Amino acid sequence: MMRNKKSVSLMIVLAIYILALFIVIVANQYLQLSNSFLKILVLDIIATLVVFLSSYFFKNSSIYDPYWSVVPMIIAGFLMTEFPEGNIVRQWLVFILVFIWSNRLTVNWAIGWKGLQQQDWRYDDLAQKTGPWYWMVSFGGIHMFPTLLVFLGCTPLWYVMEMNTPLGWIDAIGVIIMVMAIFFEWVSDEQLRAFKKRSKPDQFMKTGLWSISRHPNYFGEVSLWLGIFLLGYSAAGSSSLWTLTGFLSMLMLFVFISIPMMEDRMLEKRPAYKEHKKDVPMLLPGLKLLFRKNE
Repeated sequence: MMRNKKSVSLMIVLAIYILALFIVIVANQYLQLSNSFLKILVLDIIATLVVFLSSYFFKNSSIYDPYWSVVPMIIAGFLMTEFPEGNIVRQWLVFILVFIWSNRLTVNWAIGWKGLQQQDWRYDDLAQKTGPWYWMVSFGGIHMFPTLLVFLGCTPLWYVMEMNTPLGWIDAIGVIIMVMAIFFEWVSDEQLRAFKKRSKPDQFMKTGLWSISRHPNYFGEVSLWLGIFLLGYSAAGSSSLWTLTGFLSMLMLFVFISIPMMEDRMLEKRPAYKEHKKDVPMLLPGLKLLFRKNE
């Protein structure tokens, strides 16, 4: 019965996203905007509004969760059509990597989500704290704020897709970082999923990649945006430096919001996590031995 409910829920979410995409395609026909930056931002906001209204209708803000991973792939594909004169090798390298990351992360969400009867625990906590103001907070904080962050993170894609500059060593570093990021997220998510199936309620993940970083999945996420920035910088040079704001915004989101919320919950439910924090770095792997030397 639960499996059927989940299948129906996923079909509903898919229908919502197809509707949002259809509305965006129609809106694009009427938008008289020559600036592709502004055009995509406006269309991004329109799609977010469609998803938000659906979240409100079904009383579940988790309907927005896959938006984070779906939109970069769409933006990358749209920009490839906008700039056919760009460096085709760089374009396809980045699009393929974003496509793999996007689909993998979306599938990971779909596997973990139980359906419309489940909402992310962070949203439930926020609902308790904000009461009647929750849906205003949900619109601004859960829907629109992440949309703007992802938009900032995607800004280097304009330079990646537009410029026809030759590939260089910075491109190679960017691609390596993106591949490593996808690997880290993929492996750490799979390790965590396997652990949850056999773990007890008071246990927490501290093996595999989780033994060298408390949040290897988030490390992979942040690294992906760094890789995208480097490829944009390689394509356009110093004129693209402003797009570093996307990577920095993502880094601050995880370091100052997402990770603290997650760790406060861990400490509340699993007191032994306090000692684990002393031994394993929060985000950047490989610092464990350095920490131990300084003890």
